[in-house]
Amino acid sequence: MFGRTIRAAALAAAVISLASGGALAQKKYDTGATDTEIKVGNLMPYSGPGSAYGVIGQVEAAYFKMINDKGGINGRKVNFISYDDAYSPPKAVEQTRKLVESDEVLLMFDPLGTANNTAIQKYLTSKKVPQLFVAAGATKFNDPKNFPWTTGWQPSYQSEARAYAKYILKEKPNAKVAVFFQNDDLGKDYLKGLKDKLGARIIAEESYETTEPTIDTHIVKLKASGADTLVNISSPKFAAQAIKKIAEIDWKPLHILSNVSSSIGSVIKPAGFENAQGVVSATYLKDPSDPQWDNDPGMKEFQSFLAKYYPEGNKRDILLITGYALAETLAQTLKQCGDDLTRENVMKQAANLKDWRTEALLPGIYMNTSPTDFAPISQLRLMRLSGEKWELFGDVINGDTDD
Repeated sequence: MFGRTIRAAALAAAVISLASGGALAQKKYDTGATDTEIKVGNLMPYSGPGSAYGVIGQVEAAYFKMINDKGGINGRKVNFISYDDAYSPPKAVEQTRKLVESDEVLLMFDPLGTANNTAIQKYLTSKKVPQLFVAAGATKFNDPKNFPWTTGWQPSYQSEARAYAKYILKEKPNAKVAVFFQNDDLGKDYLKGLKDKLGARIIAEESYETTEPTIDTHIVKLKASGADTLVNISSPKFAAQAIKKIAEIDWKPLHILSNVSSSIGSVIKPAGFENAQGVVSATYLKDPSDPQWDNDPGMKEFQSFLAKYYPEGNKRDILLITGYALAETLAQTLKQCGDDLTRENVMKQAANLKDWRTEALLPGIYMNTSPTDFAPISQLRLMRLSGEKWELFGDVINGDTDD
């Protein structure tokens, strides 16, 4: 009897051991992930001409602190390592190599800027390191066939531009259009989307370099062209300058401003609310400065997060909720990874978002990805500045369709 008890106990122990071994075997890790930690690399322009965007990285750091305070993701703490690339492609390459080769991150998350992401894309592809949810809308970041390790996040620049073109054709079918754009892939991508729809209606183009101290002469030239419609594709610093100059020279075109520079806090307020009345833009996120969201549960959650984890932030700045939504998207992707934290599975889950949404998105907008489409967001809505806030108008638009 005693012998049978021992044998039964031994058998039970063996079963437990095998079960435990199976569970352990199911855990898969690549460099940058362990039982207790997930290393996430990030680049932001905390200095330089794109420094207004730096708050995005600061909010993301605060978000992951909140996540860690709650126990992490599937029991693992997120080690968010963010470096300043000064909005400079050579600096971005240098800092990316440091994150991959020295810090040994599992993935790169939300590096900002079209030129910077272009500069690091081939390197990350060669290393098979995920380049997730880049803060740039160039169409090249949704190319699973040639760049299977890169995903976008926001609506593509060409999609957004086509939405503006549809609006112009409806409101001013005989418009004479001038385009002011940043002389890089960001600006050129928008320009292509506009030309696809507007063609010969575009009568003037002026590009600027991010190293220019002022863009006043470009705006004067565009007014002189006789254009009655302006599409302004510039980053925050230059968008604010353009809005001021347009008012100064008493030019009154239909003024369309790209989403990347629609922030009330970092663009419109510095430019002067009185100078921006009637400006049209597009968005896919709830604007924290818009009182219509004051009682919205998702906005209340966001504001509570800011109060505890980033109280110094400008609560009117839409860039803050952008960082929050991006971080939440990465958190969801990592949750879906479970205990398989290989780089291959990270990409698989990033390409497997199905009708998922963060409550930072406007109602009716969802994220969807697939192995052949790495762009989570393709929908947006138009908005017009009135007083000190944006007012939404029209229905949800999909800029990728011809409707």
